[in-house]
Amino acid sequence: MTEGLMLARGRGVTVWRQIAEALEAEIAAGGLAPGARLPTEAQLSQRFAVNRHTVRQAIKSLVERGLVRVAQGSGTFVEARPLAYPISARTRFSEIVIGQARDPAGKLLGHRVAGADHRIAEALGLSPGAPILRLESMHFADGVPISWAVIAFPMPRFERVAEFYGASGSITAALAGCGVPDYRRAMTRVGATIADALDSARLEIAEGRPVLEIESINVDPQGVPIQWAASHFCADRVRLTVGG
Repeated sequence: MTEGLMLARGRGVTVWRQIAEALEAEIAAGGLAPGARLPTEAQLSQRFAVNRHTVRQAIKSLVERGLVRVAQGSGTFVEARPLAYPISARTRFSEIVIGQARDPAGKLLGHRVAGADHRIAEALGLSPGAPILRLESMHFADGVPISWAVIAFPMPRFERVAEFYGASGSITAALAGCGVPDYRRAMTRVGATIADALDSARLEIAEGRPVLEIESINVDPQGVPIQWAASHFCADRVRLTVGG
């Protein structure tokens, strides 16, 4: 390990940057494996013989570059390897995650009945203002936030979808609970943006990091639109592939 006495304080590179470089080198060499928790600020302060503010600045730079993430109340972790995320006629988050030996989870953030705006109404084949169930959710792999989404379902067919999703953490299970045991992806549109304050808080990334915006429409076996979603994915945590 790099110790405090090895920091070159007079070589024209700030101490916090040298600490960041040392930690980055350990990550690259595998000394800090993907998903590993970094030592605490106190431990790093002792190791490098600096104050916590200096350590905090070094960690901040690693967060901004997408090398580590800070989980509030849990610590700082090396970013895991990106999740391969294929988009096809059958896109199922849980199946994708389980297929890569990782543990999927979903979390209901909130829901309400609302009137469909023009964008959602067109996607679901409804009249503007028609009632929809608007749901917000989070998706995780091994406890790491992968995406958050705003999802719309036509009413009254899916009036219990939030109840089923809250119990299962799975959109597939929630749709099955509403009488739709199978469905397919009818449309996917991929865009890009940068993380704002909401993305930063929900995805545990620095503001300004790249975010993928994925709009999608799912239909039932009869081709009837049943779900519209606008999802924000942490771009560093997924590798999208598009298939048939």
